[in-house]
Amino acid sequence: MAVASASVIHTIRTPSFLSTVKPFTKETLKKIQAVLDPTPAIDASRPQFIPGKKNAAVLIPLCNLDGVPGILFEVRSKRMRTHSGEVSFPGGKVDEEDDSFKAAALRETHEELGVGPKQVEILGEIGPPEINMRGDMSVWPLVGFINPEKEDFSSLADNEPLPSVSISDIMKQVSQAEVDNVFHLPLSAMTSPSRLRPSMFRGQRPYWAIDVSDLQSSQQIEHRTDTHSDMSLHHSKPGTNDDNEIGIGKDNKLEIWGLTGWYLSMFMRTLKMC
Repeated sequence: MAVASASVIHTIRTPSFLSTVKPFTKETLKKIQAVLDPTPAIDASRPQFIPGKKNAAVLIPLCNLDGVPGILFEVRSKRMRTHSGEVSFPGGKVDEEDDSFKAAALRETHEELGVGPKQVEILGEIGPPEINMRGDMSVWPLVGFINPEKEDFSSLADNEPLPSVSISDIMKQVSQAEVDNVFHLPLSAMTSPSRLRPSMFRGQRPYWAIDVSDLQSSQQIEHRTDTHSDMSLHHSKPGTNDDNEIGIGKDNKLEIWGLTGWYLSMFMRTLKMC
């Protein structure tokens, strides 16, 4: 499937080295790692920041769920001051205590999802970083794989499925002040035409917004729609594909869009999924 936008055509396809239905293995993680940016920025000490500029780091958390490969997303709490009720990756501002972007991403993932640093294998980085909407912060996207707590997979062969996480276990330990819900988006769903909406990131770069409304319970969708109806994209002109990054998605659908959608699109392009 393809869509033409601003002279750029995006085609959804399946990469030859990665199955969208078979669980992640050590072998597939090595292949993903090989195509990611191995830049030292994720491990090195923080660079000298530009005065007045801030940095943030987010984690694109790959995982298996019931043997299905995908990515873990969170729905931000309605109590959050910014982007409340929206889908996001775990992550946040780089603090003084963080000696690297990697450290910041792992700390924020632990604080938000209760997933400890030892459970996350950082695979690399996609880039370059984007500036947030306010224009005062660079957001660095890292990619990692989440393992279940206390699982020992050192003895697994390279082609054996890695252990699956449990959403119910993660939900027991999330920060309720920051996270309303956690869900798993299968890799196969990322290329499902029925979920995809062609859009433009900040009016300039085409990408796919992905509808994930059906991955939430009906009660959660109803509550979120009522609470955030004034924030949904009704203030975007009908017929336009320009995402302004405010609200849960178009037509009150819960979508992966805005900066999160853009980073997901970058990840998909890196893996030649689009």
